[in-house]
Amino acid sequence: MYRLRISILVSIVLFVTATFAQENQDSIAVVTKDWKKTEVKKGVIWKQGHFNNLFDSEQEINYVEIDLKKNLKKLYFAAESSELKPTSQLALEHHALVAVNGGFFDMKNGGATDFIQVDNKVVNHTRKKSDRGNALLLVSKKEVKIKAATDTLYEAGRYPNVMLSGPLLIADSSPCPLTKNAFNDNRHPRTAIALTRGGKLLLFVVDGRNKSAHGMNLHELSSILRWLGAKEAMNLDGGGSSTLYIKGATENGVVNHPSDNKLFDHEGERAVANIIYVK
Repeated sequence: MYRLRISILVSIVLFVTATFAQENQDSIAVVTKDWKKTEVKKGVIWKQGHFNNLFDSEQEINYVEIDLKKNLKKLYFAAESSELKPTSQLALEHHALVAVNGGFFDMKNGGATDFIQVDNKVVNHTRKKSDRGNALLLVSKKEVKIKAATDTLYEAGRYPNVMLSGPLLIADSSPCPLTKNAFNDNRHPRTAIALTRGGKLLLFVVDGRNKSAHGMNLHELSSILRWLGAKEAMNLDGGGSSTLYIKGATENGVVNHPSDNKLFDHEGERAVANIIYVK
């Protein structure tokens, strides 16, 4: 019995040591990455990077880093109440310079499934509460906040632009607990938004469902955002919806590889209900 206990203890120690070693290796790979950088406009930088071995997988990442001191008043939402349109189309219609897909939506009837308010007008109410929809993105001309959704009014009286989505990934620079389920634990394309300790807003997209891009689970997504300096972060709609648009960067403006056409190109966009964008 004593030998069995020692054997179990040694196995646990080895497992924990290996886990920490892998995490340390992954974090170093991210923070020392020579990202391909493109200035979209002053205070708006597009970064792209491919990893052959991050989280023991192949990863393709695109994100835009926005200096809020220079661009807070240029940050907007656009939303359709009962339609669905590709992110690139919504971006064009609203003269966006940069855009990313937003929250979850009704694939059959259109519109968001979670609360969204644009310019003080409620576009969609929450159709059905879920554990997933537990985070708020709050935007005014004075500030941006990402926080837990703790009330049923979603602070809509205090902020003109409110998006409910989630799960919440990071709060006060610490990872948030995530429910154990397939949505959180399996790898998929992902979209997230984060605020950094340096006053930057990150619009973050991870490709997936391809041999060149395996996607991330939400634990991995949370980790990489923390390594990039996020103090608050929330998940947005992912999967085939994950799209990052930058005006003029490609023929259709899409710079990542949306997965709905099952090809590693820029053409596989899924129609969505809302976007977050910068002019």
